[in-house]
Amino acid sequence: MKKLFLFFLGFCLILKVDAASILVPMDEAQKDHLKSYGVTFWILQKDLEAEWLLNYRGGSFLLPFSDEIEKECLIRGITFEKISDSKVLDIHTQIAQPEVNMETVKLQKAPRIAVYSPKTKQPWDDAVTLVLSYAEIPYTVVFDDEILNSDLAKYDWLHLHHEDFTGQYGKFYGAYRNASWYQAEVREAEAMASKHGFKKVSELKLAVAKKIREFVSGGGFLFAMCSATDTYDIALAADGVDICEGVFDGDGSDPNSENKLNFNNCFAFHDFKLIKDPMVYEYSTIDVPMERAGQVREENDVFGLFDYSAKYDVVPAMLCQDHTKVIKAFYGQTTAFRSNEIKTDVLVMGENKALGEARYIHGEFEKGTWTFYSGHDPEDYQHQVGEPPTDLKLFPNSPGYRLILNNVLFPAAKKKKQKT
Repeated sequence: MKKLFLFFLGFCLILKVDAASILVPMDEAQKDHLKSYGVTFWILQKDLEAEWLLNYRGGSFLLPFSDEIEKECLIRGITFEKISDSKVLDIHTQIAQPEVNMETVKLQKAPRIAVYSPKTKQPWDDAVTLVLSYAEIPYTVVFDDEILNSDLAKYDWLHLHHEDFTGQYGKFYGAYRNASWYQAEVREAEAMASKHGFKKVSELKLAVAKKIREFVSGGGFLFAMCSATDTYDIALAADGVDICEGVFDGDGSDPNSENKLNFNNCFAFHDFKLIKDPMVYEYSTIDVPMERAGQVREENDVFGLFDYSAKYDVVPAMLCQDHTKVIKAFYGQTTAFRSNEIKTDVLVMGENKALGEARYIHGEFEKGTWTFYSGHDPEDYQHQVGEPPTDLKLFPNSPGYRLILNNVLFPAAKKKKQKT
């Protein structure tokens, strides 16, 4: 009986060793890349650690093993492998090789996620909230009240929904000034400005932009898409300058506003020209013109991700983890950033060099970081106002959406000293 017991005990130990960790591959073998981020985030919420294996099988995740975690992976429908300690050692050994462009990053704490967005329904959707919901990553919606009340201190990561920080109501005046949703948006914005003691919506949005800058300065992580990218910088550059025409704020713009812009206030852009005509659906020359449509078609409109050193450039390597380096491009109010109007100290992580446009850029501001991603929806080439939201069940392996989720997990990474 004693021998039988020892045999049974040894067999159980073998089983335990054979299931020491869970590997979530992020290469082409993965059935649902997007939900894989959600499982990893869920692990962090349980005060457990995970590992991000940069450039190993598409940026895979290594999770601790338990029956509960295995069950959660099954429920969410992701591809995973139960692996032994010896296999984990083999992976770590492979990654540690100096000549191999891979690195292991520990993920330690689930970041507190906030999304800056109106509380009322808008006639368009937001890619970030769509993918957060699909991946089952919790977030809190904040807007002007919360920002001005300094509530951002409660959060680690902030996404800017498609917002116009210049006070021009998205430059929708030309096409939608008679639409009920546009008129309601104007009323709500004016009421919010009055509530907080501002005479103009542009003044309200500038105050919000400055609060967000304080959040980044103190160590916050900022992520923005589409028009929230360029209008944010334009608003900061125009601090103290009226750039809005009368249809937006009741009086004319400063005729000398172009020469009064302070590009030192901007995170990403410089030397841009304003487009103040209320009938033109553009804010400035930062965005590439619609004429690019004559140069590219949907089937060949792409941008490439840079291949960073995972050991020496850990931050951009994390933000560019994907199972492909060629990403389908997509339109938005701000479709792409004109390369020659991007500051020289900004990191361009994704671009179409032939067209002179960047799509995915990153930088630091004091203790924090920001990332701007152009376009509206990575899986809807030309999303129009009023169209239904993208069903991510149809795009569980979207490379473009993966870039968003890289940014969501980024704050969870244990900070390493840069190698020299």
